[in-house]
Amino acid sequence: MTRSPSETRPVPAALIATVVLLTAIAPLATDMYVPAFPDVARDLDTSATAVQLTLTTFFTGMAVGQLVGGPVSDQRGRRGPLLVAVVVVLLASVACALAPTITVMAVTRFVQGLAGGWAMVIGRAVVVDLATGHQLVRSLNLVQGVGGVAPILAPLLGGVVLQLSTWRAPFWVIAVITAVTLVVVWFVVPESLPVADRHPGGLGAFVRAAREVLGNREYVGYLVVCSAAVVALFAYVATSAFVLRSMNGMSPIAYSVSFAANAVGMTVASLVSARLAGRVATRSVILTGQVLALAAGVGMLVGAFWLGTPLPLALGCFFALMVAIGLVLGNAGALANAAVPDHPGTGSAVLGMLQWGTAGVAAPLAGLGGEDSSVPVALLMTVGALVSLAALVSVTGTRRRAGTPVGRFPGDGGGGARL
Repeated sequence: MTRSPSETRPVPAALIATVVLLTAIAPLATDMYVPAFPDVARDLDTSATAVQLTLTTFFTGMAVGQLVGGPVSDQRGRRGPLLVAVVVVLLASVACALAPTITVMAVTRFVQGLAGGWAMVIGRAVVVDLATGHQLVRSLNLVQGVGGVAPILAPLLGGVVLQLSTWRAPFWVIAVITAVTLVVVWFVVPESLPVADRHPGGLGAFVRAAREVLGNREYVGYLVVCSAAVVALFAYVATSAFVLRSMNGMSPIAYSVSFAANAVGMTVASLVSARLAGRVATRSVILTGQVLALAAGVGMLVGAFWLGTPLPLALGCFFALMVAIGLVLGNAGALANAAVPDHPGTGSAVLGMLQWGTAGVAAPLAGLGGEDSSVPVALLMTVGALVSLAALVSVTGTRRRAGTPVGRFPGDGGGGARL
């Protein structure tokens, strides 16, 4: 399904806000819970690594949910599958709040991630259905930027809740927010995929669509750009509580404030990216973020190996990383989707699956140092930034060798938006 830029209408603000709620499920389910990691380990009598593995099961569920949800929505439409996913998130959140052991927590977190990923990929596909060109870049950056309110508020709310109650309370809060989201989705989200534009279902159809998507070298390049950046991001998410609380003695509230400040940086960067869409080459914005992420990783390496990871250095590097993520993810995701306009659901599914799959790998790897080492997170931040940068260079080189103008969207006319 392709449309010329002239056929594209601005995505309604109410719909953008609803997609923000859908994409907020993952940061809410993660960031409200992260400040409580040391408390969960004590209460359930388990190790830091076991607690971090609940992040892995959640991220694995997110990956599987997006991989399945995208193709199903390409076949069945967006609205029905989306409503089912939000209901399951609600039920899984309640189950997480009641989990008696770390094993039960890991399983319920998987289900929560599965349904959350399903909802997230469909929400993103609705935007891709309705926007193209720089309007797509602007819309997805707005989703990421405004959605940055969730990771800003979540750790602060989580820190306050932890002062007043146990680590289980954040999951009850998530359940309430999910219930509100269900009502909003019912009234706001339309069916954005006409029956005539749906693809036939079945495993064979999905495999064919996935093969076509993965056969697009430009799409794959941006897939790697995003996934490598996510490795750095979730290495930070999985270990920052231990680096800042266990190694540097920060309180839950102080940690939550620092986490929120980093999310502010990411949000501002995403909103700036949205403003720059169509004015500044999108690849230049991505490159700026990648260089900043690399600097943050190298700074953490220096601190980890030679300085004992002092608090000011850790705070500065984490903040720089989050600003960089705000410049990279929304833009690279938009360019990936623009490269495969005929399969928006499958393209979004593969993108989401790889992102959350790599997040699931990054979380336990970053935790290999336990509560007293920042070496793993520093290495993952640096390697993630380097691989992301190499992928961007590769995509640019591929387009130039193919004779495709580097500064235009696929399908745009002579005055296409700069990338």
